[in-house]
Amino acid sequence: MKHEDSTLKVKQRVSDEQRRQVLDLRRRKSLREVAEATGLPLGTVKTLVSRSGAFRDNEQHRALFTLPPISTSTETLPSVPELPPQEVVTGDKEVDAVLWLRSIISTGQAALIDLAMEGAKKISTPLDVLEKRYRDHIVSTNPGHPFAAISSFGFADLEALATRAIEQHRLRLDGAARFGDALLADTEAETFCIEALSGLEATGQFGDFDKGQVAARFNAHPELLPHTLADCLYELGYWDQLYRLRNAADRDASDGPAEATARDWFAFGLLAEIRPRDKAEALAVFRYLVASDRDDMAESEAIMLNLIG
Repeated sequence: MKHEDSTLKVKQRVSDEQRRQVLDLRRRKSLREVAEATGLPLGTVKTLVSRSGAFRDNEQHRALFTLPPISTSTETLPSVPELPPQEVVTGDKEVDAVLWLRSIISTGQAALIDLAMEGAKKISTPLDVLEKRYRDHIVSTNPGHPFAAISSFGFADLEALATRAIEQHRLRLDGAARFGDALLADTEAETFCIEALSGLEATGQFGDFDKGQVAARFNAHPELLPHTLADCLYELGYWDQLYRLRNAADRDASDGPAEATARDWFAFGLLAEIRPRDKAEALAVFRYLVASDRDDMAESEAIMLNLIG
């Protein structure tokens, strides 16, 4: 009974305008700061925020920014690829042998990789010596190109190549299992972005959209906005996974439409605007900044201030 009475008192003394003010302030300030700014009791502010549902994870948003489930019934990649043919590339038999082993490793097939690594052990000349011979060949056949030698870096590190190749193969299988032959087609999320930004013209040296206009367009669809920092990280994870799946299948077609890139940066910018619900959520954003190599972006300082403020 006492709880019901306190609830009635909250309803009686809080106007619709105060509710809107509380929710607006909460997006940028802590609960205690909202209480101080509005003059409302902290408990009242907590109740209003909790009952609004505006600061719970947005399930409708997450449904849109979710990859298709893996289908186990569709096989679109061969289980065992053909062995790459041996070719004369440099004329140096040992160097060409390593290039062939690298092409085998690049298939990402564990069984073939094991054979290639065993084959590498039979080459008597140290691989770092062969790397230098390969670099000399690249430089001599590309006169006037000061950065030609860069393509030879890592030539001798077959272990690192194998690690990357296995991961790329896993991603290709994942992409095929989720999308079939439609991996490079616009997703529902990308179609939404294209429609939301329809009519906007790209500007600047890199053909970017105006950030203010982008924000206005996406904010016009509140039902698909992130409500929480966790929602932001979920969406950013979607764009990252989609890029990696496409990149593994076709490096030249992995970026997607420009409107999707604009949405990715819009979601990233929201990390500086939506207040963390707790220390765990703030820590998750901090870890994302470091892991994603976005900690030196223009928005990153504002994001850090939001996390510690």
